[in-house]
Amino acid sequence: MLTRYASAEMSALFSPYKRAATWRTLWIALAQAESEVGLPITSAQIEELKAHQHDIDFEQIALHEEKMRHDVMAHLQAFADLCPQAAPILHLGATSTYVTDNGDLLILKEALELMRAKLIGILRHLSHFAKRTAHRACLAYTHLQPAQPTTIGKRACLWIQDLLMDLEELEHRLSTYQFLGVKGATGTQASFLQLCGGDQKKVKKLEERVAELMGWQALFPIAGQTYTRKVDTLIVDLFAGIAASASKCAVDLRLLMASAEMAEPRQSGQVGSSAMPHKKNPILAERICSLARFVIALAAAPKETHANQWLERSLDDSAARRLYLSESALATDGILNLLLDVTAGLTVNEEKVAHHLHKALPQLAMEPILMKAVEKGGDRQKLHERLRLLCSEPGDWQKAIEEDPIFHLNHQEIHEILEPHRLIGRAPEQAEEFLEGVVAPKLQAYSHVETPRPKLSV
Repeated sequence: MLTRYASAEMSALFSPYKRAATWRTLWIALAQAESEVGLPITSAQIEELKAHQHDIDFEQIALHEEKMRHDVMAHLQAFADLCPQAAPILHLGATSTYVTDNGDLLILKEALELMRAKLIGILRHLSHFAKRTAHRACLAYTHLQPAQPTTIGKRACLWIQDLLMDLEELEHRLSTYQFLGVKGATGTQASFLQLCGGDQKKVKKLEERVAELMGWQALFPIAGQTYTRKVDTLIVDLFAGIAASASKCAVDLRLLMASAEMAEPRQSGQVGSSAMPHKKNPILAERICSLARFVIALAAAPKETHANQWLERSLDDSAARRLYLSESALATDGILNLLLDVTAGLTVNEEKVAHHLHKALPQLAMEPILMKAVEKGGDRQKLHERLRLLCSEPGDWQKAIEEDPIFHLNHQEIHEILEPHRLIGRAPEQAEEFLEGVVAPKLQAYSHVETPRPKLSV
């Protein structure tokens, strides 16, 4: 994930340093808030903690953990070693999940904000593409069989709509995001109530101040030792939803590249195959699909964790969460990086699009011919049967229709029916109305957000 797929920014969020530094920030916030509500913690102790916040010696931490077999205590001891004056008040009243759970929530929030910018960039790229191609007729498919024509821009709007739903879901997750706060060993805040001399108002003020110092307002009103693992299911489901939307787009592109109608961007020296020099494989779209499969599969694990939490908490969630929270975020970031690159450089082979459309037009015109013949007084069921038989036999079906009195259609009328622009319905208007009425206002709200330009590692 770190060397091949995820961006440097996302990788940094899930690095050991970020995790350790976040824990220390939380410890400092707790000490400062406790001091402010009247606990005997001096400004000198807090300043000592701040002075050594970033002095993180992972070798020393590893030595402590080897003896303690407890990662939080190892980090805590290493921090205390650096801050002898503040050591007695460090982690006062807290349990491990104060730093681990609040830390995970903070990191995941930053991850969501990074993903939001990338989704916005992808939507911008696709919107420009859809606007340019809103009127360009192309062959549409159902069951991967030629069906009524559509336009390239209308098809791109199907991708946009899915990704827009993902963006809206991401915004909902951010708008309802909550901080665990200081809840104690079983979520009752008993330790903090004792520290505050039984003053419940002080405990509430303490928790609110910690949240404020960490840049948070909304707090979980109820928790066990941990925040509810339901949150993880919702976040990883969001990642899986983004992955599914991206994969749908990529699968469509792979099919269109197989028919040479569209292409993903290619570098000048790019090799398609080690054996076949002529190959132009859709490597970026394929990689999106591959990573998406991984993220979608991961979405089941948080549900298992949530379903198997024992009462106020169990520790069997720890190892799994370390894996699926980071891996799903990093892989989704990799997907978005790839899709940003693909959507910025999509190309259309106009000649192939026209060729495939015109080749299929006779069959595609059957329904309009049927409706036109009904307008002229024909029996719909009899006309349908006659057309079915004509399509199943070799020969010039157009001439046969012209000569068959059941249809009452002449050469000019059939020729007009075969014009592609007569067969695409409201596809151009649908695309334009959607882009102008739905997508543009949404993107306008993000005009201040720059489109990321992550560098693909391969």
